Amino acid sequence: MALPPFSVNWDYLCPFARNAHEHLVAGLAAGAPWDVTFTPFSLMQAHVAEGDEPVWEQPEKARGLLALEAGIVVRDRFSELFPAAHRALFAARHDDGKELADPDVVKGALSSVGVPVDAVFAEIDKGWPLDTLRSEHEKATTEHEVFGVPTFVVGDSAVFVRLMTRPTGDGARARATIERVLSLLVEHPELNEFKHTKISR
Repeated sequence: MALPPFSVNWDYLCPFARNAHEHLVAGLAAGAPWDVTFTPFSLMQAHVAEGDEPVWEQPEKARGLLALEAGIVVRDRFSELFPAAHRALFAARHDDGKELADPDVVKGALSSVGVPVDAVFAEIDKGWPLDTLRSEHEKATTEHEVFGVPTFVVGDSAVFVRLMTRPTGDGARARATIERVLSLLVEHPELNEFKHTKISR
């Protein structure tokens, strides 16, 4: 089938977002002809109780959004470096077990793949990455009732997905995995929930 444009959200805190986005990046690197938009989403904000102050209005919690802001800057200002930076920030959290609220961790991940760290943090200091995060997060929750990551969106349809595998460098596997998800989303809207009762190890 011809795949329509789609978007997939992310927060570097989530291991399932890491799995999905590694498949996306590996598939694109292998030549997948996808028109995909990467959209940030804050799990910290998703867990704020109704009526409480939004996380982006709480300076003491702003550090927890630093990696997302960095990812937004690279996506929007250094797009050719975004796939590598995206992988590196996920790896810092989930492979290396580092704390992404630490600016030195974020800087180390970015510099390891050639991203100009000073330029990225200069953009963060201008404030627009946080505004972008808030805008894209709120659009997702308002238009599609998004509650977590990764959520795939095609047109008016959105689906939260948990992929249990990583592509491990296999571009063909990555492409097949993502296209299977999109096929279910686009061609089988009657399938609302499909979840294994236990996970094979």
